[in-house]
Amino acid sequence: MNDVATALGRLEELAIEVPSWAYGNSGTRFRVFGTPGTPRTVQEKLADAAKVHELTGLAPTVALHIPWDKVDDYAALKEYAAGLGVGLGTINSNTFQDDEYKFGSLTSSNEAVRRRAIDHHLECIGIMHATGSKDLKIWLADGTNYPGQDDVRGRQDRLAESLQEIYAALGDEQRLVLEYKFFEPAFYHTDVPDWGTSYAQTLALGEKAFVCLDTGHHAPGTNIEFIVMQLLRLGKLGSFDFNSRFYADDDLIVGAADPFQLFRIMHEVIRGGGFGKESGVALMLDQCHNLEEKIPGQIRSVLNVQEMTARALLVDTAALNEAQRAGDVLAANAVFNDAFYTDVRPVLAEWRESRGLPADPLAAFKASGYQKKINEDRVGGQQAGWGA
Repeated sequence: MNDVATALGRLEELAIEVPSWAYGNSGTRFRVFGTPGTPRTVQEKLADAAKVHELTGLAPTVALHIPWDKVDDYAALKEYAAGLGVGLGTINSNTFQDDEYKFGSLTSSNEAVRRRAIDHHLECIGIMHATGSKDLKIWLADGTNYPGQDDVRGRQDRLAESLQEIYAALGDEQRLVLEYKFFEPAFYHTDVPDWGTSYAQTLALGEKAFVCLDTGHHAPGTNIEFIVMQLLRLGKLGSFDFNSRFYADDDLIVGAADPFQLFRIMHEVIRGGGFGKESGVALMLDQCHNLEEKIPGQIRSVLNVQEMTARALLVDTAALNEAQRAGDVLAANAVFNDAFYTDVRPVLAEWRESRGLPADPLAAFKASGYQKKINEDRVGGQQAGWGA
């Protein structure tokens, strides 16, 4: 394996963006659950996110969702976040909750609906200018439930036209990242169901448009690390949404279903030049903590990414290349297994302590009294959550 000290040295490059909505109330598709201490404002969401970064050193930025996180003064919000020790990151649009979007948003055949959706994204770009955010992330619930319900080719054409207008409004340092999901909520077809569709649309837009890969948005058995490799090879991987899934849904803690898959993904990220602050690939969480506590859930998530990144950095690439050239299947596979099965948790605890961080961030959070304090302080008001 690679030298542990050398591998851990590269961990300084690891930064994981956390989403503001992960700290609000969420639930299954049938019920949203309230919990004590849930934020009532975007400022309280930022405070919770800052606690995750304080204890882990891994989460320096927070993604915002519009309109859930709308405020009157975004410059003031940026200053407030900086005072907490975090920055404002990706701006996420929302065209999946208004009644007007029942039959689509950027793909709608209704020109007025399409105009509304485009204008919403232009508003998001204005917010990006105020916050200093670099990425506009678009996920669309657009699709159909029945064959013949709409012209599926026409919807792709309208999507391309809508994206072109949004893309043209981006600043020089801003990017558009287009997410995909193979189904849900549409049951017959989804307008951006796979990486190929997202790639085709972003390729047509230009060099400031990229694909966002959500690790939970694939059919069972999909080789996600192959997609990661291909998008890196093509120069079109812009960002990750890290989460996990067991059956049809997603948004569970990353690595919960298949830690080895997360390891394999991070290996391709590192091998393909997608790791590090200068790589252009943003690593983000996209999770909803329904049963577990929200702040510990985010801490667990970023630690899972750190652990699998550390293991991926231990892959002996020289030995791997030699085995691959020799056609030695078992030796090549053993190189992967040696790195994956290495327990890096003790050395990661030492790594954190050497940087003034708690060896066990989850235990430190529990001992901090922070949860008890916010439970007492956040009584009353409207809790943030889906639809808020």
